[in-house]
Amino acid sequence: MIGVLIVDDDFMVAKVHAGFVSALDGFEVVGTAATGAQALAEVERLSPDLVLLDVYLPDMTGLDVLRRLRADGWPADVIVISAARDVDSIRSALHGGVLHYLVKPFDRRTFEARLRDLAVLRGHLTLLEEAGQSDVDRVFGRSRGPGPAAVTTPKGIAPETLELVRTALGAAGDDGLSATECSERTGLARVSARRYLEQLVTVQEADVRQRYGTAGRPERRCTLRARRPG
Repeated sequence: MIGVLIVDDDFMVAKVHAGFVSALDGFEVVGTAATGAQALAEVERLSPDLVLLDVYLPDMTGLDVLRRLRADGWPADVIVISAARDVDSIRSALHGGVLHYLVKPFDRRTFEARLRDLAVLRGHLTLLEEAGQSDVDRVFGRSRGPGPAAVTTPKGIAPETLELVRTALGAAGDDGLSATECSERTGLARVSARRYLEQLVTVQEADVRQRYGTAGRPERRCTLRARRPG
């Protein structure tokens, strides 16, 4: 089991990423941190195998955290997950020995592929006693991997938040969710929850129906469509 520490100052994003991690076999979330100082403390306390590290943190950058970890000799693997696109950040992450650098926004499949690459890489290194050039090429090729696919969403719709709403809607089953219930389950404001539900309906990932009560206006409820295999 690969223990994962999630470092992100946005609790909703951290929650989405935690859901992604928990859904993967062989991975478990061992902790979260919202600041650089918390990240350093949690690494020391939990000794995670993998750190998912944001660059923009309130007290120091994630790259500062990375440098501190390496200076202190912590062997944890690191994947940077950030909206930081400047070359200096990418270069600093590369020099710090990160396995991947995922630029927000990205889709769930890209995220899962990077973690699966890590699992295969760790398994491959465990089996090796001595590496030949082909083994080295395989390890370094897998650790870098192809670039993440770009994700396009309408203005005001964050892919991570959309995935959070999608997950909540799926968990609700056939009864679905109203905007109010979605707000309660995700922590979003009701108006935001309604906007994200409407986006899922627009892209035909969800259906909406009216439920009539004993009095007042009918309630709009959304249900997630079943995904077709393949």
